[in-house]
Amino acid sequence: MLKENNIFELRHISKIFPGVVALDNVDLNIKEGEIHVIVGENGAGKSSLIKILCGIYFPDDGEITYKGAPYAPSSPLDAIQAGIRVVYQEFNLLSYLSVAENIFFEKLPQKAGLVDYGTLYRETEKLLETVGLKISPRTPVELLGVAQMQLIEIAKALSSQSKVLILDEPTATLTSKEIRILFQIIRNLKNNGVTIIYISHRLQETFEIGDRITVLRNGSKMGTKPAKEITIPEIVKMMVGRSMEKEYPFNDEFKPQGKLMEVQNLKYKGNQHAVSFFVRKGEMLGISGLVGSGRTETMRAIFGADRKEGGRVFIKGEEIKIKNPRDAVRNGICLLTEDRKNQGLILDMPCFVNITLTDLARVSKSGLLQQMLEKQATDGLVKELGIKTPSINQWVRNLSGGNQQKVVLAKWLFRDTDILIFDEPTRGIDVGAKYEIHLLLWRLAASGKGIIIVSSDLPELLGICHRILVFSDGKIAGEVKRSEFDQERILSLAYKEYIQNTNEKYQGHEL
Repeated sequence: MLKENNIFELRHISKIFPGVVALDNVDLNIKEGEIHVIVGENGAGKSSLIKILCGIYFPDDGEITYKGAPYAPSSPLDAIQAGIRVVYQEFNLLSYLSVAENIFFEKLPQKAGLVDYGTLYRETEKLLETVGLKISPRTPVELLGVAQMQLIEIAKALSSQSKVLILDEPTATLTSKEIRILFQIIRNLKNNGVTIIYISHRLQETFEIGDRITVLRNGSKMGTKPAKEITIPEIVKMMVGRSMEKEYPFNDEFKPQGKLMEVQNLKYKGNQHAVSFFVRKGEMLGISGLVGSGRTETMRAIFGADRKEGGRVFIKGEEIKIKNPRDAVRNGICLLTEDRKNQGLILDMPCFVNITLTDLARVSKSGLLQQMLEKQATDGLVKELGIKTPSINQWVRNLSGGNQQKVVLAKWLFRDTDILIFDEPTRGIDVGAKYEIHLLLWRLAASGKGIIIVSSDLPELLGICHRILVFSDGKIAGEVKRSEFDQERILSLAYKEYIQNTNEKYQGHEL
């Protein structure tokens, strides 16, 4: 039963940036002890609203009350001291410090003026167990995958006794098992009186976890309704201003033709298994599996981003040698990485520079870059992908997470390669933009390109792919054709090696 008193009351909140109205006269009440979901397209104002609540931005107009008193934080520290914590879509971790040091960075336990590492590691182990993460507290964060980093951020927020927890796309890189753990954590927090503000593009999960749902569009509030009194089609129409007949596009009449790329017995450092598979011209090949199953590591090894320790790669029947990403790109292979912030973009450079970076020869004359050519090429891709930016001169750092993802996609479309490997291509992308990107991928496939999609979003793979390869414990546990698609079957394959290894470990022991 929700409490009737409001922990937050926002009245007439507006925020304007050069060329962009981020928030326009927004009124919003958040009830104490509720899970309040906020949805909207990229650029709808969700991130701006969060940053105002946590003291990063200051509203140009309007007022906020928190627990009945005026609230105007001058910095994020003010918000933290007030009991308000945020888990951002983009991580704020220190790569060269350990998991434990990152989680307790703001309040490291001390003894005799020195860090008490014994206490630090014990407390960290408790939090890691809470979020279902089985790693050592001493592990450097730079060695973790994106999904593991997400869980570290959540553990970090749980380390303090927060009264309000704001979660920005917390499930974007998590598997179904990890999402269930997260939802249980959220419900436990709610039962303990913590208010949750939950931002997500995965509309189905908002009904599973949310009490009330607020929809933003173009900086304006379109409405707030109890989750039980609204449907997904209604939310989509409020978000994008139009209805969508189906969530995922798929053309049954389009058939892939011949092998475009084949990987034989590929091995990478730390994995004893060899991986072999192929992708055909015009095929949408899905890659599924748990975090740590080897799916991302395999793609990075193919691209030359990580060193492979064996195996061969063939393009159109001819073997190619890939020692680094430059070799891969030269041979017509691109990789859209799962970590766009650190591996996919130059944040402090304009959109047009990021987009044309993959093929500078196309925008150069006599060895000199031609900015006019860069901007002409960029304009078309910005329009095609619907990238929301006041100008192509805008620094990528200032775009929303979803629009940053579109810039990465535009970068590789500009290169026009034959094989496109997308690792979490729609992470942080709203439902309308996700559909548009899926249509774009289908157009690329129809032109004869091979598309490989690594995704933690199983419904996405089921919706758009011809085949799905399921990775488990560093190897391919099975291949599932579209005529055989079944969510339970794919999940059982994903857990296959884990279950087998567990049975072997405890064989002969009473459980």
